[in-house]
Amino acid sequence: MTIRTRFAPSPTGYIHVGNARAALFCWMFARRHGGEFMLRLDDTDTERSEQKYADAIEADLEWLGLNVDLREKQSERFGRYDEVFETLKSRGLVYPCYETPDELDLKRKRQLSRGLPPVYDRAALALDDAQRAALEADGKKAHWRFKLSGNVVVWEDLIRGTQRIETASLSDPVLVRGDGSYLYTLPSVIDDHDFAVTHVVRGEDHVTNTATQVEIFEAIGASIPEFAHFSLLQSADGGGLSKRLGALSIGDLREMGLEAMSINSLIARLGTADTIEPFSDLSELFQGFDFSRLGRAPARLDVEELKRLNKKILQSMPFEIAGPRIQALGFEIRADFWDVVRGNLSRLDDAITFAKIIQGSVQPIIGDDDAEFVAQALAELPDGPWTETTWSEWTSNLKAKTERKGKTLFMPLRLALTGSEHGPEMQNLLPLIGEEKTRQRLSGAAG
Repeated sequence: MTIRTRFAPSPTGYIHVGNARAALFCWMFARRHGGEFMLRLDDTDTERSEQKYADAIEADLEWLGLNVDLREKQSERFGRYDEVFETLKSRGLVYPCYETPDELDLKRKRQLSRGLPPVYDRAALALDDAQRAALEADGKKAHWRFKLSGNVVVWEDLIRGTQRIETASLSDPVLVRGDGSYLYTLPSVIDDHDFAVTHVVRGEDHVTNTATQVEIFEAIGASIPEFAHFSLLQSADGGGLSKRLGALSIGDLREMGLEAMSINSLIARLGTADTIEPFSDLSELFQGFDFSRLGRAPARLDVEELKRLNKKILQSMPFEIAGPRIQALGFEIRADFWDVVRGNLSRLDDAITFAKIIQGSVQPIIGDDDAEFVAQALAELPDGPWTETTWSEWTSNLKAKTERKGKTLFMPLRLALTGSEHGPEMQNLLPLIGEEKTRQRLSGAAG
């Protein structure tokens, strides 16, 4: 049997870090077992689904490194859903209902006020043909519900263990809206069957839905996949993710300059007892992935931790990878430059700032109080060729002659040579800047 998982976003918006975690779990499980990873766009909501979101989902998955083996769109399969729905209708497993949303809301409030669970009362089943015809003649359009058995649905969840849901405690799910459009439930079950999905991996907010879907699998004569429901992400302080970090799309994180592997490294380990550490390749992650390592407690995502991982990944990134990427940003760099600057990077394009210091023109910053000192520094500047010891020899000489030390010695030189208070160690940067630009900048001229 070929293991196949599916990631099934709706192209009604951009995927965020919580969606990416679901996709990563699906992808890693499939790859770990030599299986296939499917992207299924759940675009039955044709009014809200947009191609730009579908394209963005594909682009985000590619950027994260989650290559897709099979692609499907639900909007191209309505004929298949209609076929199955008609079969369910002929067998009396679905039934038409005519309550408006307001009427259903009123029913729920009444039940709650009586201390009853807000479960649909199946009032529509008592309607005869004449009553239904009268409602439809009055302009009401039927929505269709699947008739649950009332039995207990039991499955062995790969993360949560044995799960038992009494379907008698659930409302019969709406499969088709009054306008004839499908909700998620039926198309999802049909697709999982038709495309031989073996494992459904998703958040724990779908546990109750699973009981409903198991009964629909059985109703259409389909084999039931295995399920794995993982805990949802929370913010670092334990708050909800949806209105805060959950609003950060993968595109937003990419714009922040975060590496794909910093995101993968963090979300792959959140919710496990495994140490969170930077990984440079997805193969290192999926080799050790197993659902048994995921706990039941909510997983907390800290953006600051994401940034720390990002720095570590950049610091360990080899020049063979960094060089071409920086070249694509418009700068040619050498391995010695990369070795000097990578320890100071928070994001890869920070390297451009340092490349401009080396290759471009810098306006030196020389305060009035430091002008005389900088002029003396220029006079004491040793001749080339320069090495990593030149800086210490030069500043030691200046220290002895001017009695300056610490920040008063080093900072005016950094400001004059780089135009910035921060950056790589000057002993490493000075040889890269070179004697010509150094003399020019110490004289107060841009160069």
